[in-house]
Amino acid sequence: MTTRLEQSTTDTRSAAAPGGATLWLTGLPSAGKSTIAHALAADLAAAGRRVQVLDGDEVRPYLSAELGFSKADRDRNVTRIGYVARLLAGHGVTVLVPVIAPYAETRAAVRRDHDEHGVRYAEVFVATSLEVAEARDVKGLYAKARKGELTGLTGLDDPYEPPTDAELVIDTAQVDLETSVRLGRSLVESLTADGKETR
Repeated sequence: MTTRLEQSTTDTRSAAAPGGATLWLTGLPSAGKSTIAHALAADLAAAGRRVQVLDGDEVRPYLSAELGFSKADRDRNVTRIGYVARLLAGHGVTVLVPVIAPYAETRAAVRRDHDEHGVRYAEVFVATSLEVAEARDVKGLYAKARKGELTGLTGLDDPYEPPTDAELVIDTAQVDLETSVRLGRSLVESLTADGKETR
């Protein structure tokens, strides 16, 4: 588990409403992204923050129902979710995005979009190994892929490009949920220290 907080700031960051920020949780299927995001959301809401989870499985039917799972379609889906996250965060909402987002270039584009609009952004790499994620197989996707019933699964027959500059790295095989939430909360507080907004 490691943390890296941005030390530099830009004048445009003041454009974001107080308290707003996006935390993008990236990692393999069944790594624990959604579990952390929803637990962290409950913790932040209890502390009085405006918070929204944009879970990939929940958002896709509304934003990207027509898209498949080619690289172009995955990139388009991530871009759309990133746009919605940036809008919400720009209006003072803490946005948690547990979405695989397998390609580094697309994640970087989402970060740039936030930066260009003065909206705070940080990346959380849920670095659970393929072996552990496959053993969990929460949705049965790995089992289907191994049987040849599913193709294009990230981590098996479709690439996942691990981030090298994430502000927070969590391996859920080594870090329990309570600690993961505490680390996430600390990151949010660091990002929004210049203007925490409460209800």
